[in-house]
Amino acid sequence: MATLGLSATDREAVEAFRRDVIDPSMDALVILEFWAEWCGPCKQLTPILEKVAAAYAGKGVKLAKVNVDENKLIASQFRVRSIPTVYAIFQGQPVADLTSARTEAQLTQMLDQILRQLPIHGEEEAAHQEIEPLIAMGEEVLAEGDGERAVSIFSQLFDMAPDDPAVVAGLIRALLATGALEEARALLADVPEDKRKDPALARAAAAVALAGDTGPADDLEPLRARVAAEPDDQEARYELAGGLMAAGDRNAAADLLLGSIERDRDWNEAAARKRLLTLFEATGLTDPWVSAQRRRLSAVLFG
Repeated sequence: MATLGLSATDREAVEAFRRDVIDPSMDALVILEFWAEWCGPCKQLTPILEKVAAAYAGKGVKLAKVNVDENKLIASQFRVRSIPTVYAIFQGQPVADLTSARTEAQLTQMLDQILRQLPIHGEEEAAHQEIEPLIAMGEEVLAEGDGERAVSIFSQLFDMAPDDPAVVAGLIRALLATGALEEARALLADVPEDKRKDPALARAAAAVALAGDTGPADDLEPLRARVAAEPDDQEARYELAGGLMAAGDRNAAADLLLGSIERDRDWNEAAARKRLLTLFEATGLTDPWVSAQRRRLSAVLFG
């Protein structure tokens, strides 16, 4: 934005805009709000913008505000005709109009979409990249079934990065692998609600729900006998599937649940399908095993 021929006041406004908006937007996403003291809707929207910007600060998001009464030149450059007007600025250019987002949910959804498309690396991502090899090691140990060692690895990582979703999720699942359900529940309960949308934490939450629902894998022979004697005993099939999940035999559990769905998909308010979907989420929706079981489920439902 050129300053030649501008008054001293306008030059000062341009320099302030460059310092507060343009320069930070070179490596961050700046939420730019045009507002005024007399604007009622602005007073409702500003706290939402401030809350979301604070929550997304670690992802490389900043908030800047322009008072249109005090910065008419800046407002005219952006062709602001009504307020509040909100833009997302990256590398000095508007990349999205956020004005239509008037709720926290709408704004976060739009920001998530924008951030997926831009090369922005906030402090959280940088910190995550530093410990990513250690997280991968913890996941490998957990996959091998060594819950105690996985707890040790993820506990050390948790001391280093207590807010990293992958670390928290890994520790929760490692605790479950050692039978420490209540400790896993307590750790999950400490996670802020908005953070639980993270795929890793959603998987951990599903694992906690599954562990609480299925209980310990005691002697399953009586249940096996009931199912063998009466294959249409849906309650026995459901309980046996839960026991098999707790024992780590996901293949046999999935076979039982798919058989239950095939017999009566609506039994007990579709309980078998719900338990199977929870197993999918706890396993990880990108896991090849889940993809294969989803194809089997589709064949049962639509075949």
